[in-house]
Amino acid sequence: MEQTKRPLMHEDWAVVLLGGLIIVLALSGLVIPVPAYSWKTGADLTGTVFSSSNLAGIGQQLLIVLPVAVLAALLTGKPVKTTIPVFGLIFIITQAALILAGNSAMRDLNLEAVIFSLALGLIIGNCFRLPGWIREVLNAELYVKIGLVLLGCSVIFSDVMKAGGLGLVQALVVVLSVWYFAFWLCRKLKVDDDLTMMISSAVSICGVSAAIATSGAIKGDSKKLSYVISMVLVTAVPMMIFMPVIANYFNFPEQVTGAWLGGSIDTSGAVVASGSLVGEEALKISTIVKFSQNVLLGIAAFAISIYWTYTKSSAAGRQEKPTLGVIWQRFPKFILGFIGASLLFSFFVTPEVNASVKSGLKSIQGLWFGLAFTSIGLETRFADLFKNNSRKPLWAFLIAQSFNVIITLIIAFILFR
Repeated sequence: MEQTKRPLMHEDWAVVLLGGLIIVLALSGLVIPVPAYSWKTGADLTGTVFSSSNLAGIGQQLLIVLPVAVLAALLTGKPVKTTIPVFGLIFIITQAALILAGNSAMRDLNLEAVIFSLALGLIIGNCFRLPGWIREVLNAELYVKIGLVLLGCSVIFSDVMKAGGLGLVQALVVVLSVWYFAFWLCRKLKVDDDLTMMISSAVSICGVSAAIATSGAIKGDSKKLSYVISMVLVTAVPMMIFMPVIANYFNFPEQVTGAWLGGSIDTSGAVVASGSLVGEEALKISTIVKFSQNVLLGIAAFAISIYWTYTKSSAAGRQEKPTLGVIWQRFPKFILGFIGASLLFSFFVTPEVNASVKSGLKSIQGLWFGLAFTSIGLETRFADLFKNNSRKPLWAFLIAQSFNVIITLIIAFILFR
């Protein structure tokens, strides 16, 4: 087995570098293909998804992401020789997930590709005991973080402010109230500190993205992070299906419904899918509210870094205040990439250039998320998810999510009716 080398740089800085490299290449003229995955019949599958031109597009995406993954391994000290074949395996599984998600029946159910990536990874990882050399180079967190940096390209401040600031107001009120309730509940149920912080952030801010950012801020355990991500994805499915049904049954105004969906559902793709079930206005408002929560991600990560540093300092019996250096050390640096991408596309990239690169960057962002959730599934064992000590965090998450749904609906009626 190839020995793991000393990292050349911290993983978060590597993410900023690699995500920035993809953005610079796209803005410099690199055309990122957007493969088609939609199909209904076998003829569609063979004639569209498996057509030579579409397979060429998938291959071109591989030629973009594989060198980035290899460079990531070099920078973070992972074995390169084993990274290449393992990444190839992850890529193939992720493509299978994208194809499954592209089926019309699955799209009618609004099931996101990352759900299938996670599911396929879990099935393979639990049916077969993967050798250590494969698990050693699974790099789920890094792939998610690259996707989050690219997500910043779509968080355009002018779009957020089109809602007259109401989206930001709702996001701020919901984040503060739901985060505090989830934190209080986890404390009452005696959930451990790492899970308390990740659950509180995931429920209140923006699901997976917030859990990743919080884990980076507190230097959390990767297995606990995988557990929280699994809970977020599993609960997102019934929420994005049943919440539009409830809204239609009670004839909620479209703006209220959109604000409710955008503030309650934890994944951006699920928000878009559920909003589209209601109507164009609901889709617009739900997307803006979700973007508003994404804008708060960097602020929340910084606040959590400060809180965690002071808390741990006090628990260790140190009376002196933690220095800015310690706070900076805990701050998840990849958030700077997210903020930088958002600022770049909000104020410096022209609408014409943005339109030319938007679809390619969104496609490659989705691919990185898919690769990440495939990796999470491969390294997650069901036995770890359903151990006795996992019951309290699960109950805390479900109760906090229920509170989130109720309080967000109330605030949406106050602000958007």
